[in-house]
Amino acid sequence: MKYAVIEIGGKQLLVEEGKYYATNRLPHKAGSSLSLQRILLCNDKGRRLVGHPYIENLESVEIKATVLEHFKDSKITVFKMKPKKKTRWTKGHRQAQTRIMIDKIETKPN
Repeated sequence: MKYAVIEIGGKQLLVEEGKYYATNRLPHKAGSSLSLQRILLCNDKGRRLVGHPYIENLESVEIKATVLEHFKDSKITVFKMKPKKKTRWTKGHRQAQTRIMIDKIETKPN
């Protein structure tokens, strides 16, 4: 089983080939492809490459992804209140997200 742990959009994700993931908004257009550079760990059929913190030899691991769409996440409600003062705030927030598809995780022999 091929999988990798990457850092993208301020989060660490465990990714597999052929699956899609949501992350914070990326500055790429929908439909464009990108190569992921911040790889923390890669496993290819028992062969593990572990970075410190990232895998430094990027010639040995290559992860390609495609940007599928940009969207907004579901709304959260923020409510603040000061007791005994009759002061209340209610605000909503929708985080901008990008959905990416992992096309290929390729490890090359050294």
